[in-house]
Amino acid sequence: MVRLMKVDKYEFPEDLYYHEEDHLWVKIIDENKVLIGVDDFGAKEAGEIDFVDLPTVGDEFSKGEVMATIESGKWVGRLRAPVSGKILEVNEKLDDEPSLVNKDPYGEGWLLKMEAYNLEEDLKDLISGKDTNRIKEWIEREKKERLGH
Repeated sequence: MVRLMKVDKYEFPEDLYYHEEDHLWVKIIDENKVLIGVDDFGAKEAGEIDFVDLPTVGDEFSKGEVMATIESGKWVGRLRAPVSGKILEVNEKLDDEPSLVNKDPYGEGWLLKMEAYNLEEDLKDLISGKDTNRIKEWIEREKKERLGH
C-alpha cells in the first residue's frame, strides 16, 4: 500500500515525483513510461475544473514545453511537461468529466501517459514523494505565495 503524506488538507503519495511549478505529479509505470496528472494542491486550489485541453497521441514535448491547459471558473493554467517524451495516451474521460481532476487527482483524474526520453535525468528536477521535508517546505511556500497564508 502506498503511503500518503499530508500537508494541511493536501495529500501527496510517496511513490510519485512532483513538479513544483505546475503542480504536476509523475508516476513511473515501467522503465521509461510515466503517468502524469495534477497534484492535490493544484486540483484543490484551481477550483472545479471545467475544461482540460490535452495533447494528441504521438505529440512530442521537451521538458518545460507547454503540453496542456486546464481551466476552472477562476483560473486557466498552462501545464509544462515535467519530463521530455512522446504522448502515448490521454485520459479521454476528462473530455466529458474534467472535474475528475478535482475528485480523484491521483486516480481517475490522471492526464496523460508518456514515453520519457531522458527519465533519469528529468527526475532530478522533480521532488520525490519520499522527500517529506522538501514537500512540506514547498507547500508551505506555495500557501504563502499563492494563497496568502
